[in-house]
Amino acid sequence: MAESHKLTKAAIGKIIDGVFKSIDKDPEANIVKLVDRASFFLKSMFPAENIDKIKNGMRDPDNIYRQYAFDMVNDVDKNILKTMLLALGVDAAMYGTKTVRENRDKYDCNIPWLILMDPTSACNLKCVGCWAAEYGHQQNLSYDELQSIVDQGRELGVHFYMMTGGEPLIRKDDIIKLCENNQDCAFAAFTNGTLIDQKLCEEIRRVGNFALALSIEGTEESNDSRRGTGAYNRTIAAMDLLHKNKCLYGISVCYTRLNDAYVTSDEFLDNMVAHGAKFGMYFNYMPVGHAADPALIPTPEQRKYMYSWIRKTRNSKTGKRMFVFDFQNDGEYVGGCIAGGRRYFHINSAGDMEPCVFVHYSDANIRNTTILEALRKPLFMAYRRGQPFNDNHLRPCPMLENPDILRKMIKGTGAKSTDLLVEEDVDTLCGKCDKFALEWAPVAQEIWDNTPHKPSHTQYYRDRHPEYKPEN
Repeated sequence: MAESHKLTKAAIGKIIDGVFKSIDKDPEANIVKLVDRASFFLKSMFPAENIDKIKNGMRDPDNIYRQYAFDMVNDVDKNILKTMLLALGVDAAMYGTKTVRENRDKYDCNIPWLILMDPTSACNLKCVGCWAAEYGHQQNLSYDELQSIVDQGRELGVHFYMMTGGEPLIRKDDIIKLCENNQDCAFAAFTNGTLIDQKLCEEIRRVGNFALALSIEGTEESNDSRRGTGAYNRTIAAMDLLHKNKCLYGISVCYTRLNDAYVTSDEFLDNMVAHGAKFGMYFNYMPVGHAADPALIPTPEQRKYMYSWIRKTRNSKTGKRMFVFDFQNDGEYVGGCIAGGRRYFHINSAGDMEPCVFVHYSDANIRNTTILEALRKPLFMAYRRGQPFNDNHLRPCPMLENPDILRKMIKGTGAKSTDLLVEEDVDTLCGKCDKFALEWAPVAQEIWDNTPHKPSHTQYYRDRHPEYKPEN
């Protein structure tokens, strides 16, 4: 870390300490000061008009996000807030983003802002429709491999790492060690919550740069029908323990044809807010793995509902005191598909570097190829040349909504299946998506044509390289 970076971070850390003290004395008067100070480094991530909206919202007592800000300050440990603000705001946004952009031009390839990685394939649950449930305790990334991923990522400008699996917290001691040894990075993990205990909560408060996303899907009945009897109550108990210890956490929701009504109900969201969840990450069910059931893919009508629901739920007047986003239906805000290293990519527990957590194909492994080398190999370069895969960003995915594109990329690059149990041919995978893609296309186009869209705050490589225009 350069000396100027260290000095800037130290100075901002002192400012944050001062703001927190003033908020404790007079929250109503000083919450706007916190946002004003935070906007200094948020400007590298968000357009000025968005930051102005945030500032104005903090002055409006009826604004949901003003209430949300109070919840964050009151419910989350100050060391966690400060450490996350420094890691994500200074290291990732101010310095990391600049380095990422420089390296994109320098190496003429995608450079991500976030890396997903699987510490282990092992999981203590067997959830219906989850490919990880099929894998068993077969693969693990060693601690040295996890640290190497962070070291390589940092050199490229990456300061944010999320862990999937398997159940990442099976490796919680190594994860805490990783957080402790890399305080300039933020870490998060998707978890079923069953391995959260008091000791882990204390460790999360100590390191400060680790957040959790707990998997839960609606009511006890709808949740346990997929995750097993008792899973709902164990997850709620974990939330209550995290809340008591002032840890930062949210929820991860896979919405399907069967549970969409449950996971979007006011009752469900109000319950999650009451239990302390601060964010909600929603994922459209993807039919990945040999046992996947295409019948669980939400219908076009359900997907259309999710589009309007997510916007209502985020609205400053009609929304909830929890920031919610939908990776599929929020494509217009990020310029379509963010995979293939454009904003993120995935490393599985066998070390295979995959373009997406849902696209289990690879032409590089972390054990014999560097991250930068993988980003310049045929598969990731095919993503770069093709993005965005559709000018309608409600059809962002090259698998679910544009399956012929994924077929072409996998066959054209020679990438191999990375399924840890049964190799899945790309025609088999995409064949499970063809029907939805065909039915969703006209619905998505109707929404797109009748909804105003602002230019997304993003970077299209094909704007600078006309030869990258996809053939779709």
